[in-house]
Amino acid sequence: MPTFELPYGKKQQLLTLPDDVRCDLILPNPVKPAPDQAGVVRAALDAPLDFDEGVFANIRNVAIAINDKTRPVPHQHILPPLLAWLETKGVRREQIHFFIATGSHAPMRPDEFDRIIPAEICVTYAISSHDIEALDNLIELGHTSRGTRAIVNRRFYEADLKIVVGDIEPHHFAGFSGGYKTAAIGLAGRPTINHNHAMLVDPNAWIGVYESNPLRQDIEEIGQQIGVQLALNTLLTTDKQVVAAVAGHPLSVMRAGIPIARSVCGTDCSSRYPIVIASAGGSPKDINFYQAQKALTHASLFTEEKGTIILVAECKEGSGSQSYEDFMQDVTTVDEVFKKLAQLEFKVGPHKAFQVARLLKQFSVTLVSDMPTTQVEGLLMKPAASVQEAYQHAIQCGGIGEVAILPHATTTIPR
Repeated sequence: MPTFELPYGKKQQLLTLPDDVRCDLILPNPVKPAPDQAGVVRAALDAPLDFDEGVFANIRNVAIAINDKTRPVPHQHILPPLLAWLETKGVRREQIHFFIATGSHAPMRPDEFDRIIPAEICVTYAISSHDIEALDNLIELGHTSRGTRAIVNRRFYEADLKIVVGDIEPHHFAGFSGGYKTAAIGLAGRPTINHNHAMLVDPNAWIGVYESNPLRQDIEEIGQQIGVQLALNTLLTTDKQVVAAVAGHPLSVMRAGIPIARSVCGTDCSSRYPIVIASAGGSPKDINFYQAQKALTHASLFTEEKGTIILVAECKEGSGSQSYEDFMQDVTTVDEVFKKLAQLEFKVGPHKAFQVARLLKQFSVTLVSDMPTTQVEGLLMKPAASVQEAYQHAIQCGGIGEVAILPHATTTIPR
């Protein structure tokens, strides 16, 4: 009987299927990491796209926005080459300040910084974590054409050179991550994130949609108002190794990086299955349900109408959003989710309720996690202690036919 391993936190969940079950293992394009990962980053910085190096003429300070602990960006391969490159341009280390782009997540504590930043950088460079509640540290820049108030981290905005670091991969409603997004959302104020994320109800706010995605294009406008001059983005394998890197003006980086992301993450599979078993990809992508939920959207691309999605995600930090849990306190059905959302102003946190509810309208969803059973049920999903248990339950409930397994769902999309 075939056995499959699905990433679960820093461990694995095992699934054994009967020999007579037709099962397709769906993986992103099998790409290998670059032999010299830091070298790929250096090469990108040596030939930045549409970047004006005149900014270095009278530079006083440099601000670098990086992703927080919920994003698997291999900073150990990215930041040393970036700092070395800045040094060749005459930038001194005391002129550089790192900003951890937490968006609406809780700020990271200083004793956590070395979880995402090489230790030698932690002890020699200024680092601070964005705090969405620290209103005195925010500045309002105006409105986008879609009415979003561009409120951002003041100290980042006031820097002479503003750099964003991240990776480009499919995003469940922004189309793709990368580019301006690290600063435009990661260093934004709550009204900015709420108004921007309210656009996720638009059908074009979807995985892999960029040019016609109103939410993503709103992000591009916010980034332009901030005045970010340089993006350094990587393309990663499923185990977070660097395949390629692109540097330059954020819009040029997205135009160059998206085709690579489609190649890296794309699969030729175009079938839909009655049962789809999907892992968010392990830590940190399944650190909480707020992050792991993204894998549900990817899994839905491969699931038959009224089919079953089994999401495998450790969620050791629970739901990851108290406001999401508070919203769901008195909600017992999917229709009640939509009704309640229609009566309230859109807010980040409860927006997860909408994303889950629209999938529950089409599919049955079971969550395999470390979350308490009552908590999972309160989010309107079926709980299971193991992927084997979840599969057996799906079969008992009438699930038959082919099974698809996505061990790295958040980086897998149909071509």
